[in-house]
Amino acid sequence: MLLKTRGTLTAAEIAKELGITSEGARLQLIKFMEDGLVSSAHESNGVGRPKQLFSLTELGHAGFPDTHAELTVKLIGLVKNTLGEDALQKVIDAAEQSGKVKYLAELEAAVTLEERISGLAGIRTREGYMAEYIKESDGYLLVENHCPICAAAKTCQGLCVSELNTFRSVLGNEVQVDRVDHIIAGARRCAYRITRKENFS
Repeated sequence: MLLKTRGTLTAAEIAKELGITSEGARLQLIKFMEDGLVSSAHESNGVGRPKQLFSLTELGHAGFPDTHAELTVKLIGLVKNTLGEDALQKVIDAAEQSGKVKYLAELEAAVTLEERISGLAGIRTREGYMAEYIKESDGYLLVENHCPICAAAKTCQGLCVSELNTFRSVLGNEVQVDRVDHIIAGARRCAYRITRKENFS
């Protein structure tokens, strides 16, 4: 779980987070490496011994749930091939509108921007995205450490466009939402930078 939510870590960092010894963490990591779930690489900072860094492999990431992946991909293909691209886009648009209504209803009590972002992160976590937000000097970073629809999104990236549109809509016209990390593009997570527009500062 730590490698999923935090990315690349050393055995010592993992041990500290879990409250175990570095040797205990290393033994567990070696087992995961033997199972093909974790890989390691050495990083040199020019001074001292190189650090051994551990990260999840593609197989390791696959151990986290991808919601009905095979069925969803098949349905997307059927709609596209049988009814055409326009029909598929209409389905995506309808799902986007439904999602906006649901999110806005759940965020109705949120007054401040941070409350809306916190509420959105909570909703997305319940949906399987392992979401969190980080307060930065010039705004916020909404992070999704897992994508439960990754297989579908690889087949139909209109889903990712729809997701970004939804975030922009529910967080309000006064903010700018930009995707800065994208799992589909090879990043370990999806991340969105949220800042206030100049006219609303």
